[in-house]
Amino acid sequence: MADISSILNGAFSPPPPERFGTPESQLIDAMLGCGLTPPDDIVMDGKIHRFKSGVKGKGGTSDKTGWYVAYGDGVPAGRFGCWRSDIEQTWRANIDRTLSPAEEMAITRRMAEARVARDAEIAKKRDIASNDVDIIWGDCSVASAEHPYIKSKGIQVHGARVTGDGRLVLPLYNEAGSLSSLQYIDKSGGKLYHPGGQTGGCYNVVGSVDGEMKTLYVAEGFATAASIHEVTNQPCVASYSASNLVPVVEILRAKFGASLDIVVIADNDKSGVGLRYAEQACVKSGARYLLIPIEGDANDYAAAGHNLLELLAPKKSDWLIRADGFAQQPAPIEWSIKGWLQRSSLIMIHGPSGGGKTFVVLDMILTMAAGFEHWRGLRCRSTGPIVYLAGEGHHGLKSRIAGWMCKNKVNELNAYVSKDGCDLNTPEGFRRVCEAVDAIGEKPEIIVVDTLHRFLNGDENSAQDAKTMLDACSGLIARYGCSVVLVHHTGVSDEAQHRARGSSAWRGALDIEISVVPGNKDKDTPMQLVQRKSKDAELSQDMAFNLVSTQVFDWIDEDGEPVTTAVLEDAVCIDEPVKKVDSAATIAQKKLLRAWHLGGGEVRDNNPYISRSAFRYLLETDGLTDRKINTETEAGNQRGTISILINADIITPYENGWIVKNDVQASIMLLQK
Repeated sequence: MADISSILNGAFSPPPPERFGTPESQLIDAMLGCGLTPPDDIVMDGKIHRFKSGVKGKGGTSDKTGWYVAYGDGVPAGRFGCWRSDIEQTWRANIDRTLSPAEEMAITRRMAEARVARDAEIAKKRDIASNDVDIIWGDCSVASAEHPYIKSKGIQVHGARVTGDGRLVLPLYNEAGSLSSLQYIDKSGGKLYHPGGQTGGCYNVVGSVDGEMKTLYVAEGFATAASIHEVTNQPCVASYSASNLVPVVEILRAKFGASLDIVVIADNDKSGVGLRYAEQACVKSGARYLLIPIEGDANDYAAAGHNLLELLAPKKSDWLIRADGFAQQPAPIEWSIKGWLQRSSLIMIHGPSGGGKTFVVLDMILTMAAGFEHWRGLRCRSTGPIVYLAGEGHHGLKSRIAGWMCKNKVNELNAYVSKDGCDLNTPEGFRRVCEAVDAIGEKPEIIVVDTLHRFLNGDENSAQDAKTMLDACSGLIARYGCSVVLVHHTGVSDEAQHRARGSSAWRGALDIEISVVPGNKDKDTPMQLVQRKSKDAELSQDMAFNLVSTQVFDWIDEDGEPVTTAVLEDAVCIDEPVKKVDSAATIAQKKLLRAWHLGGGEVRDNNPYISRSAFRYLLETDGLTDRKINTETEAGNQRGTISILINADIITPYENGWIVKNDVQASIMLLQK
């Protein structure tokens, strides 16, 4: 066996066992670890003991706000904390061995006993304090406006009183309205609470809540509350501490209801404590908060010469405006290409794979990038570059762009193409796109995403994944004021050729939806561009194109042959020969079958089931208005599709839709699935 003792500085020996101090020293270490100054002596008698924790109040005082309860028998354990800093910790001594279940149970019991002891001590002191503060408050005289603290803060008295030795006295009332404690402020501003008095959830109202109250302000200190009340003429509650904001605001919300505007005025302290507790109070109670913009509180803000009333005044909202005035405001639609590409919009151009949709998109956006004023006879304009996010087919894309430039005799394009794709609906992908666009130095007119599938992290059939992508698109539109054009595929089945593949959430979010319908060489029919949806304008008339071959400059391939590609050329859409007119029942059955496929081929009670929503969506994609859709789906309308199918004994109502009751029809549909 190899000797490695020289490397390890001698033969191996286990480390010495960790030595723990006495239970008293361990408790002192735990207090120090929480930022408290422990007492000199620890008494483990199961009683509550108070000590100066080192946590000072606003006046710089450090009274006995620390406390502990410790048990010395068995396994030493207990609790400790500080009322001023809201610290409370359980503690047990480390005895260098695993505790038995009985000892664990004993410690748990001791922890509970310590809490009971603490609560009992608090209740006892509060009872004593309650009697004392009533007597003291009654013996105090009304404070003068010349009191040093009142005068230094530049505020009015607002019910404050003064003791015989000149201390300002302020009341704290509990939820029931009973006097629970007092705050004493000396001439230099030092503050102390009456020993043992309840402060948590207690407050003082400066002003009246009985009159016409539009807003109820909440602040920390009395001087702050007084300053706010004096400039707003609205009541302001003094919570006396930042940590007390949370329970006080909860009490006020419960007392005055959800409709009252409660505003927490947060102190701007270096530690951020005021803001943190203000935020917590607002989250829990539905209030709102305002952070003083300079270091200090509202009183400091006013004393520095700032306009406190202007700061506190509610900002006028223009969110709601009169409808008649709204209707008089001109609202022309801005177009990148008149009737087809609306500015600052979400647009989708879809079609089957290999159907020519990329050629259509390129013809549109390159026309704008070249600075042409018309596209296929329609006015177009671009105020910025075109950004083409290409996720695939870069080799072919290069020749297509070059072919278009050659065909149209264009040498320069104000357009940019990505080297590859990314997951646009992720924070990383969105940031990558934004950084690249920002680097251009101009806001783009249009951002093309080709294809949607290549830039989507997730499932295009998932409504949630669709939402993240739509949110990303909305983010680009908001950031740049541009349009986003999504290039997407249609489904493969006949019934899916007219709509985008995936979740219905896509169509619902679109401003404009465009279908590229491939041509048929055998029938000599051209490619068609069909607008399925235009949210803010009437649907544009269908357009027809042919794809024609063109040489790409003087490019040659490895065999020396000219490189060619395809470009769009206007075509005349010739109507197909008149077909035999189907009967109403046959047409209705075809719609039924399409709706069933659209709804995912649902089955209920072993029969094909078509939901009402799936049938309505089918009719929407066919371009029907809401009125016509209602006509089609009303069972009482004899000319509607649903009535025709019910009268023909093909379907029958079932839950929120219909099931196919005709055995032959049902069998055909189930076999298809």
